[in-house]
Parts: sequence; structure tokens; C-alpha cells
Amino acid sequence: MPEDDLYGDERSHSALLILIAGLSLLLALSALVWNYFLQNRLDTTATKLTQSQEYVDHLAAQQAEMWRQLHATNEEFGAKLGITQRQIELRAQGILHQQQVADTRIAQQEAATRKKVSDVSQSVSNVQTAVGGVKQEVVNTRQELASTEQQLHAVVGDMGVQSGLIATNSEQLNYLKHLGDRNYIEFTLRKGQPATSVSIVKLQLRKADTKHSRYTLYVFSDDKRVEKKNRDLDEPLQFYAGNPPMLFEVVINQIGKDQVSGYLSTPKNTPKSFVP
Repeated sequence: MPEDDLYGDERSHSALLILIAGLSLLLALSALVWNYFLQNRLDTTATKLTQSQEYVDHLAAQQAEMWRQLHATNEEFGAKLGITQRQIELRAQGILHQQQVADTRIAQQEAATRKKVSDVSQSVSNVQTAVGGVKQEVVNTRQELASTEQQLHAVVGDMGVQSGLIATNSEQLNYLKHLGDRNYIEFTLRKGQPATSVSIVKLQLRKADTKHSRYTLYVFSDDKRVEKKNRDLDEPLQFYAGNPPMLFEVVINQIGKDQVSGYLSTPKNTPKSFVP
């Protein structure tokens, strides 16, 4: 091979190597530049990612705090709501109890009122019945008085003085008392006993003849003794007593063994008790 050709080949080879080396260097530089650029971009991106992560963590912390506060608020509100609800329930129970008590009181008052009305109605009915009975009794009494008045009769006493109406039994005597014209004092005399005070006089039984319905008695009046001997049943025994003298009458309408019963008739202004 000629020397010029060999030399020329070597130069070509060297130039190729230089070119390759240059290209390699250029590529290396480009790679370094690109690596630096990428590294910067990676650092920037990492910084931004870190900042973003910190911001996210900050937001997460804020959200957690917000949820904590919200939970606490909900619990507090729930507690307050629970207290309020309890108060409302207690108040409602109190109102219901008061209403029940009021209803019970009203029912009791209504029952008491109805009972009072019933009692008053019954009382009115009883009064009406009683009034009807009294009216009937008045009618009966009038009829009895009329019948009794018809049975009574006036006679002349043992002193020849016209006597008033003479009662022969207790019914007729009650009628005379009802008239109120004179005082009528009932008595019973027994044989052997001391003189009995009747009004302002004294009377003493001496004899009682049941077979012939006759009797004998003493009348003590104004320090005097008057004997009424063998007098008949229902005969007015007349005498004067008092100052001024007033007409008294003794009527015996029952005769028993050793005793008699009757009444003393005196003027209205005569004392009722005996004055020695």
C-alpha cells in the first residue's frame, strides 16, 4: 500500500475519531445540560409537591379542627336540646296533672251539687208532704174541735151561777184550753192525803163513791174551808176566792177507788201557784 494512501487513511480515521469524540462530548454536554435542567425541574416540582403537601396537611388540620368544633357544637346543642325537651315534658306532665286534678275537683263539685239539688228536692218534697199532712191535720183538728164543741154543754153550778162549757174528758178539756178563755189546771186527789195545792186554793178528798159516782171534798180558800158533799160526776163546784173575789169552778170527771181526777177552772188573771 502506498505511504500516501496509508497516511491519508490514518488522517481520515483520526478525523472520524475526533468527530465521534466531539459528538460524544456534545452529547455528554447536552446530557449534562438536560440532566441539570431536569434536576432543576425535579427540585422545583419536589418543592411544589412539598408545599402542596404542607398545604394539604394544613387544610386537613383545619378540616379536622372544624369537624371537632362542629362535633362539640352538636354535642352541646344536643345536651341543651335534651334539657329543653325534658323541661317541656315535665311542664306538660305538670299541666296534665293539674288538668286531672281540676277535672276531679269539678266532677266532685258537680256530684256534690247534684246531691245538694237532690237533697233540696227531697226536702221540698218532704216539706210539701209535711204541709199536706199539716193541712190534713188542721182539717181533722177543725173537724174534731167542731165535734168536741158540739159535745160540750153549759150548766148551772152548785151555787146557781151559770157555768161556762164543761169538759167531761181530756179531749174536751184540751179544746177549752185551746179557746183560752180561762185557766184550766188538772189534778188528782187521793183519800187520806193532805190537801193538795191547786192554783191559789187547796183541795182535799174526803170520800169517793164509785157505785153512785159521787164524791165529797174540802175546798180551802182565803183561810176558809168549804165542804162540797155528795157531788155528782161532771157537776161544776163553784166558789169565790182571791181579792177581789173571783169565781172558781171544780169539775170532777173521773172517780176511782179512793181517788178522783178533774180540773180547776180559774179566771185568766189568777196566779197559777198557791200563795199561803
